[in-house]
Formats: sequence, structure tokens, C-alpha cells
Amino acid sequence: MLDIKWIRDNPEAFDQALAKRGADALSASLIALDERRRSVIQSMQDMQSRRNAASKEIGAAMAQKNTELAEKLKAEMAVLKESLPAAEEEQRKLTAELNDALSRIPNVPLDDVPVGKDEQDNAVARVVGQKPGWNHEPKEHYEIGEALGYMDFERAAKLSGARFTVLTGPLARLERALGQFMIDLHTGEHGYTEVSSPLMVRDDAMFGTGQLPKFSEDLFKTTDGRWLIPTAEVTLTNLVSGEILEQDKLPLRFTALTPSFRSEAGSAGRDTRGMLRQHQFWKCELVSITDAESSIAEHERMTACAEEVLKRLGLHFRTMTLCTGDMGFGARKTYDLEVWLPGQKTYREISSCSVCGDFQARRMNARYRNKDGKGTSFVHTLNGSGTAVGRCLIAVLENYLNEDGSVTIPDVLLPYMGGLKRIEKAA
Repeated sequence: MLDIKWIRDNPEAFDQALAKRGADALSASLIALDERRRSVIQSMQDMQSRRNAASKEIGAAMAQKNTELAEKLKAEMAVLKESLPAAEEEQRKLTAELNDALSRIPNVPLDDVPVGKDEQDNAVARVVGQKPGWNHEPKEHYEIGEALGYMDFERAAKLSGARFTVLTGPLARLERALGQFMIDLHTGEHGYTEVSSPLMVRDDAMFGTGQLPKFSEDLFKTTDGRWLIPTAEVTLTNLVSGEILEQDKLPLRFTALTPSFRSEAGSAGRDTRGMLRQHQFWKCELVSITDAESSIAEHERMTACAEEVLKRLGLHFRTMTLCTGDMGFGARKTYDLEVWLPGQKTYREISSCSVCGDFQARRMNARYRNKDGKGTSFVHTLNGSGTAVGRCLIAVLENYLNEDGSVTIPDVLLPYMGGLKRIEKAA
């Protein structure tokens, strides 16, 4: 959430930032709403001051036996007593209205983020590896998985409806191997602390990372009012909500391997075949909590950690800098890792790494105590996929397909596969 004081002090910069994101100017309406709120607060303070002063004046009048003045002052106190609750209610109403408006405004992009409307305006930051050079025809992952006999969409639909998958045998093990490889890499070599956290959270947690109130349609809600997490970013980031951390203990780096749940509202007709866009999928999440000075460098580091997963799997990919129109709601800058899928003959997103500045921290009220002892500052938060396990499985199937329809296991996953080096058609 953005700071209304910053908006008041920088209305042109704020409106320009919104324009880069394709949104209308809002500074005038927000500042007008804040002026009304501030006016009511000032009126309340004046009434409270007058009430305190009148109370003393009544005592003085009574001491001087000036009954007429005392009664006049008491009548004034009665009016103030009636007026203050109404003013307090108006102040609460205007504050809630302002906070709601601020909570729906996206973050301000960093200056080096390319300006654009959609994914067509994203910029290539780097390309890693080469596309596989085969003589045989590539296939899409669902063709490969179904032909092997270990990927079943019909049974998944029988159980749960569309956008679910049942994996069995070696494909189920391959999915598990990918997740274990990722979490071992990030904890063993990249310095992240593994976390096992809830898959259901309260409203406050979803609000803290920006899913609520604007994106409720993208979420699943339980009958008792909790939300299924769309990503472990929600729980990992909210670990520090409401806390004051010590600056010299930063950065904090967390990782978790969890299921994620998304309603995919608005995606009707998109990626209906296969596993690309599911209601439930595994993801290895990365979250960093830093001070204000370190977040930009941490963003580069986090992206490199996610890239390392794809490098060790021998997958060709490119890292894209997202333009202002394609970035997520809470991001100031985002890198997307797009893996090459031979079956689709295109790149597809497999990881998204974002730096959010203090945008989420303001919503969570998460701060750190400055080393110089001069007060506190909001932490900066970062999140990224390290990576999406299901999409990584898709990439392995399509890039390691053999001419006979079997799939070779990447070397880095062999320790997790119980001696299996190749997945062949079920007997």
C-alpha cells in the first residue's frame, strides 16, 4: 500500500506512475479525501481542546460562585459531548474509505522498468542455453504423459472437475523429485530457511501481501472464512507481519515447497489442455525480507537462485524484464523466467521474481529498528518462484523426450529417482 503522505508530496510522480501502468490519475481525488479526513481530525482536536478548557472554566466559575457562567459552560460541554461521537464516527468512516482506496492502487514501478501495455512490451534481459537440436518430432507434455500411461486427466476430472491432473508411478515420483531438488538447492546452497507453514490463512494475511481486497475472485475460500493460499508467498511474507526486526538481522530468506490453489478466474479457454494452468499445483517459493538499501541487490540474487534451478536441469530459458503493464499488483520490478517448451514451440513462464519495496510491509505493519537508533523503517519484501514444480515437470518431459517416446531423467534428479534413469511406457 502506498503512503498518502508521499502521494500528497508527489502528486505528479504518483499520477505518472499510474499512467505507466495504464491507470487513470488519482492524486486529486485521494488528496481531497485525505483533506476531508484531516479536517474532521482537526475539528475533533479543537472540540477536545475546548472541552478540556471549558471543564477548567466551569471549576473556576463555580469557585467564584458565578452560577450563570457555569451553567452556560455546562451547556457548551453538553453540545460538545454530543458532537464528538459523530465526528469520531465520521473520522473512522473517512479513514476506512481512504485506506480502502489506497489498498486497491498498484505499486509504483522502478525507473528502469520498461513502459508498456502487455507481454509484447517485455524486454529480454538474458538468454541461457540452447534449444534442443533433435531429429525427432517434439510433442506436448500431455501427449507424452498420456502415451507413457502415467498422466490421467479423465480420472482427475472424475474426482475434481477441470484443471486437475492425476500423476502415477514414475511421473508422480518425478514431480516429487523436482520439488525436493529445488528445496534442497535453496536451503543447502542459497541460504534460505525451509518453512512448513499453513495452507489456509485469515483475511489479514491475504491483505498483507495484496491478494485482498482486489483479487478475491482468484482465490478459494473455505466454509469457515479462511483462504487457501495461492502461493506460499502469503505465509512466508506474513511471518514478520506486525513485528519490529533488528536491521543487523536482515536479510531474512525463507523457502517452502507447498501446494498452491488458484481459481483461475478469467482464464476460461486458456491453456485448457494439460497441466499448464491448474487449480492446484506444487511450487517452491522464495521470500526475502530486507532493509531499504538492500532490496534491489537482493532481487538480482533471488532471480539468480531461481535461474540456477533451470541451469542445473539443463533447460533452455530466457529471463524477461516485465513492462509496467504486465507486472503484478504489488511489484516495483519483476523478472520472469520463461522456459523453452519444444512441444509448444514457445517460451512459457516458469518463475516470477519481484521486488515490492515497502508496499507489502505497510499493509502488514512490518518494520525494522534502524542501526543508528533513529526510529524504525518499513522492511522491503521480495518474492519469487524457485520454481513452479508442475511447469518444470512439463519442461523436463518436453525437453528430455526420446525418439521412442521415453523420457530421460536429468542427471541432477537421479539421486531422487531410486535408480530410475528413464521413464518408459507402462507395461
